[in-house]
Amino acid sequence: MKVTEHISQAKDTLISFEILPPLKGKSIESIYDHLDPMMEFKPAFVNVTYHRSEHMFKKRMDGSFEKVEIRKRPGTVGICAAIMNHYNVDAVPHLICGGFTKEETENALIDLAFLGVDNVLVLRGDAPKNETYFEPEPNGHRYAIDLLHQVQHMNNGIYLEEDLQNGVKTKFCIGVAGYPEKHFESPNLNSDLQILKAKVDAGAEYVVTQMFFDNQKYFEYVKLCREMGINVPIIPGLKPLTTKKQLSVIPRSFQVDIPTEFSNEIMKCKTDKEVEQLGTEWLIQQSKELKAFGVPVLHYYTLGKPLVIRKVMEAIV
Repeated sequence: MKVTEHISQAKDTLISFEILPPLKGKSIESIYDHLDPMMEFKPAFVNVTYHRSEHMFKKRMDGSFEKVEIRKRPGTVGICAAIMNHYNVDAVPHLICGGFTKEETENALIDLAFLGVDNVLVLRGDAPKNETYFEPEPNGHRYAIDLLHQVQHMNNGIYLEEDLQNGVKTKFCIGVAGYPEKHFESPNLNSDLQILKAKVDAGAEYVVTQMFFDNQKYFEYVKLCREMGINVPIIPGLKPLTTKKQLSVIPRSFQVDIPTEFSNEIMKCKTDKEVEQLGTEWLIQQSKELKAFGVPVLHYYTLGKPLVIRKVMEAIV
């Protein structure tokens, strides 16, 4: 079922989770172990993130260096198939521009369509860790909207091979990312919203936001989106803060603010266990307020913290 169908048929705020593929060498059981504590709360769908390959320089015998590509985590296709089969729940793979040619993207979309995957979240993705700026692959996409156009073309039966006639129309429901505190590369929020509007006009059917810790930023973001004519569902993305280190890591890595009241209380904590308890309580209050506001879905970035998310679910469901 499409994400938009889940939302339109729901009588209350839905729940969804986002997970990270395991490191190479681990089995699908690590995914099940992560999801099992949360699945009794019946998520409408589970997102599976995608991390592009990384480059490193390996020293040769002659002392020179060779640039090699390392993929630390598997792709989303097999994981999505396993989740759908094991839990009978919809899986939403992330598609990114970085590291993919248009042909590789098309092949991945064909595989997903064969598996009965109805949803994709299209993203540009980040630059490699050792590079400052994002650069697309040769014959790849530079922007998320370009990737979105390719998915839409396939939904219309248009494939890369121009001679291919009567191509089957795929039926992907396309989601995109939204940034209540703006994307870090946008000069201002209005400019960022104009980009989002272009994606919605091009066929995006829903938005999932970057994490935030101040609900007022989400409320204002939704208001600005509606004023600009962005009328698709805007799903809030939520993440628990569980260590003192995250006070500096999260703002630096994701360009989001942590409210003064919250950060002051965290600084009083003597251990990360205390931080996790405080972060859980903060997320519970965030969730309750958002649910009262009438958000379509509460989307949790569960990365490494399924038991924290379980505590949140027990408090709000």
